[in-house]
Amino acid sequence: MKRLFIILCLLAGISGLSVKAQIRGNNIVVTVTPDHKDWNYKTGETAKFKVSVLRSGMLLDNVKVDYEAGPEMYPSVKKQGITLKDGTMTWNGTMKQPGFYRLKVTAHVGDKTYDGLCTAAFSPEKIQPTTVNPKDFDEFWQNTLAEARKTPLEAKRRLLPERCTEKVNVYEVSFQNIRQGSRTYGILCVPTKPGKYPALLRVPGAGVRPYQGDIWTAEQGAITLEIGIHGVPVTMPQQVYDDMFNGCLNGYWDYNMNDRDNCYYKRVFVGAVRSIDYIASLPEWNGTSFGVTGSSQGGMLSLVCAALDKRVTFYGAVHAAMCDHTASLKGVACGWPHYFYYNPKNVDQKKVETSRYYDGVNFARRITCPGWFSFGYNDDVVPPTTAYATYNIVTAPKELHPYQQTGHYWYQEQWDEWETWLLKQMELR
Repeated sequence: MKRLFIILCLLAGISGLSVKAQIRGNNIVVTVTPDHKDWNYKTGETAKFKVSVLRSGMLLDNVKVDYEAGPEMYPSVKKQGITLKDGTMTWNGTMKQPGFYRLKVTAHVGDKTYDGLCTAAFSPEKIQPTTVNPKDFDEFWQNTLAEARKTPLEAKRRLLPERCTEKVNVYEVSFQNIRQGSRTYGILCVPTKPGKYPALLRVPGAGVRPYQGDIWTAEQGAITLEIGIHGVPVTMPQQVYDDMFNGCLNGYWDYNMNDRDNCYYKRVFVGAVRSIDYIASLPEWNGTSFGVTGSSQGGMLSLVCAALDKRVTFYGAVHAAMCDHTASLKGVACGWPHYFYYNPKNVDQKKVETSRYYDGVNFARRITCPGWFSFGYNDDVVPPTTAYATYNIVTAPKELHPYQQTGHYWYQEQWDEWETWLLKQMELR
């Protein structure tokens, strides 16, 4: 067998192929761990952090580190060039007010740096948002949707035979959004077997990209629609989206944020709700079970849909962005895209007022259907302070499934738990 393997490798080289090893992780790792297994503390308690700098799983002697510690996004201590003789250090941190305390350590080895961090929660169930709830919030969104719905959907669909399976037909679809000629595009997956099915709308994270569609969930027995938000087809080459992201859509999340009627996200939010209109128009929908889910920007859009359309019967919001925008004006961690964090003393008040109509917290206040929440304590894009503030404001049935060590990404177990919950809501598990 050994000889056969060598021969195959040689043949591969001769034929121009290559046997390439996978690259996984780093040999040098910085770990930061708290002394409470759930990473949770009560205000006034002391969190004890242990730092280890490891090479090949063993402590690295005489390693230089920088570290910062304090409330997330607002470290009160910063140190540089500290030598850890045995590769370890300890740190104590506490908070008097509910929130999250973060210790971040950067090790310098050779010409490279390696980061590790840990974020402890202090009475997180007591965190409350800062954003103001506008008195005309409901009126604004009701009128916006009513005006948009004067424009007929005029839906179009195109079969994508190369993506279809024995169980599912896959289409690129589009339908009108907020006004004539403004369209939302997505990938629709419909079971081939005749019948009535539950539906799941998947809303996207930030960025500009093509979409493949949720074929797997459709094969379990559901209608799925995965949408883009930018009003362009979702089946073009990747380079087209890269060009848009670096060109006309660069920084789109900040477009017209000082004008609630012309803010970029007005069209985005309306498009998400009109996606519900489109799915509801399909004869295959069972008329009773409708879910919406997404992560980051998509987590926010899940809150929007659940709040604005009572046909939504469940939602899953994973590390939802765009929540509690104004927290940074009070020196507290704010949600992506951190509108007022970098220059809190010189803010545009119109932008502050507009942000309240596009804040996930104010949508979360209005949700009445069951929801599933998950996020990481180490997330430095969507701070857990804002994630907890949003979760705490929801009065409808809800579940919380934190994965403390994650940042702005998923663990496999987290993904599997999320998918299982969605299937159970649709009675497919």
